Amino acid sequence: MAKLGVNIDHIATVREARRTNEPDPVWAAALAELGGADGITIHLREDRRHIQDRDLRVLRETVTVKLNLELACEDEVLDLACEHRPDQATLVPERREELTTEGGLDVVGQADRVRRATERLHEAGIVVSLFLDPDERQIRAAADLGADAVELHTGGYANARDGDGRQAQLAAITAAAVRIRELGLVLHAGHGLTYRNVQSIA
Repeated sequence: MAKLGVNIDHIATVREARRTNEPDPVWAAALAELGGADGITIHLREDRRHIQDRDLRVLRETVTVKLNLELACEDEVLDLACEHRPDQATLVPERREELTTEGGLDVVGQADRVRRATERLHEAGIVVSLFLDPDERQIRAAADLGADAVELHTGGYANARDGDGRQAQLAAITAAAVRIRELGLVLHAGHGLTYRNVQSIA
């Protein structure tokens, strides 16, 4: 059965743009839970452009559903993850100039770095997911490195402008999802999904 996780990062983006203390992502998380969300996702970026350290601390204390922390394979944010122990940590690529995450993590090209981060998180008792494009090599590498789960990047599907393009993206996601399940990994999917396009993914 499909479950719904809600990303509340951009509530914090608005707060940071306003240079004030609201809207508060902690309130957004509570409202999402009351609305039936099965999980809350936040991304603690190195540059703190939206979610702040305080948000992670308070959300860890207040969220009663699954808390998923997205983060890069960087020591500073890994330290915070190990301190606050979210239910799941999702390793993602991160570029300072991007507005939002633009693609999957290159596990094949950064195997040692991803392995070290995965091992640190596992030692803290945190489930590890990797945010990947629907690519067989990357999925296989995730399994080899000991990831518990894979979140498939659905941006290509969400951004497709015509029916044929969207169907091709959906076919790639479906094939990748089957492979993830065959490898015994937990399957997640997300990026750019809205109430208008999520049904086929679900």
